[in-house]
Amino acid sequence: MPENSDDFPWIFVNNVDNALSNLKNCEAYIVAGMQSVTNTALDLVVTQTDTGNDYDMENLMSEYVEMDRDLNQYITAVEATLSQVKDKDFLNLTPNLKALVKEKLVALKSSNKEGDLKKDDRLVQFRKQLRDVKMQCGLPVDPTDDESEEQIDEDMIVTQSQTNFICPITQLEMKKPVKNKVCGHTYEEEAIRRIIESKHSRKKKACCPKVGCSHTDVRLTDLVQDVVLGRAIENHRRIANSQNKQSR
Repeated sequence: MPENSDDFPWIFVNNVDNALSNLKNCEAYIVAGMQSVTNTALDLVVTQTDTGNDYDMENLMSEYVEMDRDLNQYITAVEATLSQVKDKDFLNLTPNLKALVKEKLVALKSSNKEGDLKKDDRLVQFRKQLRDVKMQCGLPVDPTDDESEEQIDEDMIVTQSQTNFICPITQLEMKKPVKNKVCGHTYEEEAIRRIIESKHSRKKKACCPKVGCSHTDVRLTDLVQDVVLGRAIENHRRIANSQNKQSR
């Protein structure tokens, strides 16, 4: 215990703050795991490798989504507890932090619904990407496989597919896509490099150019080649060119 025992509660809280900061870093690993599952699933489709069941990959993605939800709810509960404790006269209060966190976590989890994970945007996007690439590769798709229990309109699928190929910076179809391993967004390599290098040359941070993304410090080391998407785009161009020749 420190020499000044009055400082001990605050030292304890500061330690929790530091641990919480480290815990938040775990989210990057979850995002990386989701991207790995997506890349693997799409790569299996592009190479037409028969794995027997697409739902194995979807279930794995669902587990990542659930893990991310649970992590964020726990972080929220801890942050709310620390805020509550710091706003009070801590020295005259001997809170049971574990009990307070548990109370807030239970309240957060009470709002979870059985169908929430299935409707999560990341899982919906995963199913759409998988379906789109199957269609582009001429592989059979399950007409009942969609996120809303209703058959997905084919025109919407094509539009979504084309949107996935568009760089948020150039608004053109990508030729050499790179993936941000932190937030999961994809850009044309040359375009995102220019933005990052321009910002860094002025001692500023580069924000992810995808509308709505909260990632505010994109680095060159965050970028990885999106080989699977690159193959899908190439295959999309080949099919489009073939269709154009047949229509002439």
